[in-house]
Amino acid sequence: MSKAVVLVTGGTGLVGQAIKHIIESEPEGSRFGKQPGESWIFASSSEGDLRDPSQSRRLFEKYKPTHVIHLAALVGGLFKNMKYKLTFLRDNILINDNVLHSSYESKVEKLISCLSTCVFPDKVEYPLDERKIHSGAPHESNFGYAHAKRLVDVQNHAYKEEFGCNFTSAIPTNVFGPHDNFDLEDSHVIPGLIHKCYLAKQNNTPFVVAGTGKPLRQFIFSWDLAKLFIWMLREYDDVEPVILSVGEDEEVSIRAVADAIVKAVGFQGDYTFDTKRADGQFRKPASNKKLLSLMGGFEFTPFDQALDITVDWFLKNYESARTGNANIA
Repeated sequence: MSKAVVLVTGGTGLVGQAIKHIIESEPEGSRFGKQPGESWIFASSSEGDLRDPSQSRRLFEKYKPTHVIHLAALVGGLFKNMKYKLTFLRDNILINDNVLHSSYESKVEKLISCLSTCVFPDKVEYPLDERKIHSGAPHESNFGYAHAKRLVDVQNHAYKEEFGCNFTSAIPTNVFGPHDNFDLEDSHVIPGLIHKCYLAKQNNTPFVVAGTGKPLRQFIFSWDLAKLFIWMLREYDDVEPVILSVGEDEEVSIRAVADAIVKAVGFQGDYTFDTKRADGQFRKPASNKKLLSLMGGFEFTPFDQALDITVDWFLKNYESARTGNANIA
């Protein structure tokens, strides 16, 4: 990839900042570090509204990327996804269509878009794998966002078949790490619990976790995910998506997550589970067999170590950490 110009949309969000960290911190000669002749641009929404075709085109004309990692999306928690189904559908369709078409018009050599495991059908046989994306309707709560993300896979195939474009997509499981969204009302489980536990410690109040703590989830540390995106950019050239995840045997219970957060935050107060609150789906495992067979194996950061790094970052950056509402990263 000599003389490559890599544009990362949504470059100031959780995954974009993780890629930036890996590119800047990996030693020379590393499989994941910055290579000679490469330049990386981490674009934010302040540089252009990707829902607007002309602004998208101007961004591509400005940087003239040879490669694109497309992370930008309208994102939000469960409540916003359910309340604003059309907004999540339409805005994400516009963002994705503009980025993909600008990539085609600019003759980008390689484009990787970021999907989500919510693209998978609500009723599906587990474990999830790359062949099951379109085999049934997604869960109603993610209706707009999931359908918009599914369309990226459809468009990737269409661009390849009609124009020969090297477009593909990645499907991460639950991502966490520094630069996450820690807003109590609109975050995912790990950043939400970190913030809640921190406030309980500060205010000397109980730390109460919703549900029984029994459900299991696959969590991937953002720095590990960043390495996998870099690997895909350099070494994976097929249109079919790849699930980026730890193995099914590395599922972690919500109780284990909460225990690890209590330890990392240093919380010593009253810590309980509100078992009257719903648990949600017990487990929804995804297979990483395709990823590991293609890469020849990968060493994931141990969960407790990754959580310690995340909590440490949050505590040191509390004043500037993201606590906003739904936004385009």
